[in-house]
Amino acid sequence: MTHDGNIMQPATEAEACDIIAEARAAKRTLGIEGGGTRAGLGRPISCDGVLSTRKLTGVTLYEPAELVIAARAGTPLSVIEETLAEKGQMLPFEPADYRALYGTQGEPTIGAVAACNISGPRRIQTGAARDSLIGVRLVNGRGEAIKSGGRVMKNVTGLDLVKLTCGAHGTLGLLTEVTFKLLPKPPAEASLVLDGLDDAQAIRAMSLALSSPFEVSGAAHLPMGSNGSGAVTVLRLERDAESLAYRVGRLAELLAEVGLARRIEVDESRAQWRDIAQAGPLAKAHGPAIWRLSLPAHNAARCMADISASLGARYFYDWAGGLVWLAVMPSDDAGALRVRHATAEAGGYATLMRAPDELRAHVDVFPPLGAALMKITAGIKSSFDPDAILNPGRMYAGV
Repeated sequence: MTHDGNIMQPATEAEACDIIAEARAAKRTLGIEGGGTRAGLGRPISCDGVLSTRKLTGVTLYEPAELVIAARAGTPLSVIEETLAEKGQMLPFEPADYRALYGTQGEPTIGAVAACNISGPRRIQTGAARDSLIGVRLVNGRGEAIKSGGRVMKNVTGLDLVKLTCGAHGTLGLLTEVTFKLLPKPPAEASLVLDGLDDAQAIRAMSLALSSPFEVSGAAHLPMGSNGSGAVTVLRLERDAESLAYRVGRLAELLAEVGLARRIEVDESRAQWRDIAQAGPLAKAHGPAIWRLSLPAHNAARCMADISASLGARYFYDWAGGLVWLAVMPSDDAGALRVRHATAEAGGYATLMRAPDELRAHVDVFPPLGAALMKITAGIKSSFDPDAILNPGRMYAGV
């Protein structure tokens, strides 16, 4: 174990257990940190020390034939992806790198991907990180090591700790190891682009594409192109080269009723989708506050028209309209009242992904919970971390 000021970096799970048990006995709070690349995500917290997973590294299990990988939580995501690429495999959910969004350095870690349920554009086809996560090891607020799940997908009854900890942002425990199911990496990729569609037309085009038999793995609409050009709607297909050519051609025919589609090849396609995954069209400007809206796609255009009329916001769609990235100027509440009202009316919810610390301290970052759900959330937190020493208040004040 190493110490760097108030930053503790255990090299083993046993050391992490000791650190947390000692902190609990001393009534000291601990912030949980991976690579530090998402430091602006969640409510700002003040803790007595930081518990980092940076020394908890290494792949602990990789069985290409079984499409399973397990790694210690601090393992850089780049190491995981390089290891999988050698065998022509990938994490299904296309985890995003948010360093541009937060202006951070360091390396994203596989544990943070699980802790924050980070999922990219391919989620519309393969599900979220939570859907591929099949096993975790973690240390709870008592300093106890817990193992849940394993190497195979199976149905569970009762409390599914794997799914519960994925997206808990370190508030329930320190993840020390995670296990994911994998998919073969498609050998070829191309995207179709339709120019100049308005939001409603774009969502119609994306819906047509997703309901087709051509297995679209990405569907996004940028009302203003990432280079400042006009609106572009982008649809990704991934297959072997021969099948890809057929699917691209047939999908273009299907979309002819909406607009003329042009094809972009693998290098340009990958660059475009990397930018979309990282919220690049909005992340490059570091002044605005950034929201992430989850919406029923059929209501997304109307919801964004409502918000834009009130706030003059910039935005773009991913997940065929089911996800909207929204940039507004960081006023008193970063438009929270208007954004949350509009998303609730549309049947969705909003998360404040980036804003100054002082704003995130008094505006709900995650969707507000009713009294009953807050009671359940506090009860779960208490069962894992009875003295609330791990990332206290990261998601909700007092929890």
